[in-house]
Amino acid sequence: MRTHPSLRDTLTGLTFTSATLLIGYLAFGFWTMMIFASGFLGGLVLWWFFPSSIDFARLRVPYWSALALFLVHRIEEKTMGFFSFLSGVTGVATPEITSWPVITLVLISVGAWLSIPILVKRRKPFGYYLAWTFFTSMGITELAHWLVFPFFVDHPATYIPGMASVVPLAPVAWWGMSRLKSGSRN
Repeated sequence: MRTHPSLRDTLTGLTFTSATLLIGYLAFGFWTMMIFASGFLGGLVLWWFFPSSIDFARLRVPYWSALALFLVHRIEEKTMGFFSFLSGVTGVATPEITSWPVITLVLISVGAWLSIPILVKRRKPFGYYLAWTFFTSMGITELAHWLVFPFFVDHPATYIPGMASVVPLAPVAWWGMSRLKSGSRN
């Protein structure tokens, strides 16, 4: 069984998580930050309890599949008005896509997630932390479209922008999480 990440690696993951949540708060407010905190805080906790050393070859298909499905999900959210819906639910105005908090949030999260193949191939602990946050965000946080947001509309059967693409995205992310967890027993 693998040992937990070192204190240095844990502090790096904690700092990255804190910075991401702070920027998320500045971009979208408290409630939205709390929703996607499940992906980053959850990923941090899972990484600490299930430190993996899996080869990227075993993560390749779930990673690239989840990344492609995440892109489809973002397109669905954008074209179907998710951020307008979110603004109505939270009372926080949708920030401009070119605002510094949004740009920084995209660079921090998506930019870091794009580095997963390189870091995991090099067996860097931070790469495994990022893999956990990516799969947890895709497999847990995105379920808010089905499990949280319907409680904020008048009729629970109302379509929430992003619902359709979560159906294939979440199981692929769970597959990635199961691969990471299986790598923690090596």
